[in-house]
Amino acid sequence: MEFKENTDFDLIGLGEVMLRLSPPNKEKISQSETFEKNAGGSELNVVSGAAMLGIRSAIVTKLPENKMGHFIRNKIRYGNVSDDYIIYDHSPQKRLGVYYYESGAYPRKSSVIYDRANSSFCSLSLDELPEDIYAKTKIFHISSITLALDPSLKETAIKMIHKFHEAGAYISFDVNYRASLWSEEEAKKTVEAIFPYVDFLFVSEETSRRMLQRTGTLEEIMKGYADTYGCTLIATTRREAVSPTHHNFNSKIYMNGNFYEEEPYRNIEVVDRIGSGDAYVSGVLYGLLSKPDDCQRALEIGNATSAVKNTIPGDLPSSDLREIETVIKAH
Repeated sequence: MEFKENTDFDLIGLGEVMLRLSPPNKEKISQSETFEKNAGGSELNVVSGAAMLGIRSAIVTKLPENKMGHFIRNKIRYGNVSDDYIIYDHSPQKRLGVYYYESGAYPRKSSVIYDRANSSFCSLSLDELPEDIYAKTKIFHISSITLALDPSLKETAIKMIHKFHEAGAYISFDVNYRASLWSEEEAKKTVEAIFPYVDFLFVSEETSRRMLQRTGTLEEIMKGYADTYGCTLIATTRREAVSPTHHNFNSKIYMNGNFYEEEPYRNIEVVDRIGSGDAYVSGVLYGLLSKPDDCQRALEIGNATSAVKNTIPGDLPSSDLREIETVIKAH
């Protein structure tokens, strides 16, 4: 596997960045009188996590031109991510998407409430981006969350996938299915049309079997994506929630005819699980970019980055490579 040389960025992501509001101290949303404020969004979590490990990354997003948009911009910068491709919305309808996260404590489960309809990001159009962006990265990353938010945005995102692909970038795609955003039927039709352009595919076993209606062993399902669509790498994570505060985590990768895995991380002490799947993606992509021919290392970095993210409040990971290598060595 060979990446383009001399690009401005190693990784560019496209996605909405939202305001996250969470009650403190595991309080319920219905009883809390205060909220802790953070920034969050699947693709930002990925590019920020990879940047913290040591690569150059950027995010394509659209924010309202107001104080809340500036708060999000500052959080993006704090995560070592370039803001070169942030578009600002000056329209009277501008708004920042919001989501509320309630942390669970056994037997009460965690829960999420979205308030993101018609956010500024949904109005993003291709003509707002410079034409030379498509040649400026080695990898372009997107998740199906972006495709589910708005019909017009979906068309914009698909065109961007095609343009990055034509410019020689590898396409990274996290299926990351959210039943609250669209139906299984619509999601299946949309993502399967994108799969032929995808080089690095991240998809859970549950999503493969349920939404994508794949059958057979997990290994047969993963190999099937490579055989049918030509995906270079297929990664599947497996999380076992012992309780809201203790999880086990592992993953399996298929690449070049070989499967890769390791012993799971057991009894992870979960402080905040949001973004841990994105942290896994960031670790794998960093591993591929730094040593393209060492898939086992990419898997180990992904597993460790995800495990550590569970112990960090907020959506965004904050681990550098030294910390992750220490975790891997101890594991």
